[in-house]
Amino acid sequence: MDFTEFYRGSKDECLLTVLVSVDNQDTAQELVAEAFARAWASWRTVSRHPAPTAWVVRTALNANISRWRRRRREVSVPDPGTVADPPAIDRADSSVDPRIMAALMRLPTRQRQVVALRLFLDLDTDRSAEVLGIAPGTVQAHLGRAIAALRKDLIPERQKEIPS
Repeated sequence: MDFTEFYRGSKDECLLTVLVSVDNQDTAQELVAEAFARAWASWRTVSRHPAPTAWVVRTALNANISRWRRRRREVSVPDPGTVADPPAIDRADSSVDPRIMAALMRLPTRQRQVVALRLFLDLDTDRSAEVLGIAPGTVQAHLGRAIAALRKDLIPERQKEIPS
């Protein structure tokens, strides 16, 4: 597969995965663009990677960490007691239900990342763990917590009480 074919086939799922992780559409687009530029520059190596899409997502997430570290040194950190609501994200072009996307954005960052990798990119536990740099058991724990939180957030109380 050549790079152009890879880019066209995976750019949307990479963007959605990174978007769920970083909470900001503009930032996600910048990070994914940077990751694809790096993939293009190293295409010989990336094309032989067992999961090139995961490589792009991991590169984008690493770029976000680097950006965060640079900004942390430059900008004062807000009081941790003040937690802002997740930003509204315009996902008119997304196939993901807006209610589900909003519920995803209310999850902690690591849980969002695990859900995005497992469900949007269809990576298995081991590959998700590799992309995030955490243990497979940690991926499973975060996924379990995320699913429980999403279920609680998305299923109305009346439906929870109806016996099966």
